[in-house]
Amino acid sequence: MRGKEERAIDSMTIVWLVLVVVFLIAEGASAGLTSIWFAAGALAALVAALLSAAVWLQLVLFVAVSAAALLATRPLVRKYVDKRIERTNADRLVGEQAAVREKIDKLAGTGAVFAGGKLWSARSVDTGTIEEGALVVVRRIEGVKLMVEPVRTAETTES
Repeated sequence: MRGKEERAIDSMTIVWLVLVVVFLIAEGASAGLTSIWFAAGALAALVAALLSAAVWLQLVLFVAVSAAALLATRPLVRKYVDKRIERTNADRLVGEQAAVREKIDKLAGTGAVFAGGKLWSARSVDTGTIEEGALVVVRRIEGVKLMVEPVRTAETTES
């Protein structure tokens, strides 16, 4: 009959093997880096268990290798986790003036402006209407529509 220590080592081998598989499945199922570091730590602990290392050493290896893997891949993680909004060419229109080509009526859902060399659907920031030929300032973009306000309103707001 095998000794108590041998059974403990065998059970730890199974534990580490299961953890490696679980962490790898979790990593594969996620969109970002979530558990790859723990899979590396569990793999190191599994190797230690196969070499009959003490359980405390396996645990130390798991923590140390997981931490080292995390620190080593930190720049890569920052790249994936950094969700700063990238400005697009259309974003350059925000703050720019545009000419109204079709009367803007927010309630009716009509209006168009010429901005950045293109004709855009436009809506007023407030609920008013803006007549054709007026100059407006682009305040933001919502989908494919420019949200605008008359130049005179923009100037008095900023002063």
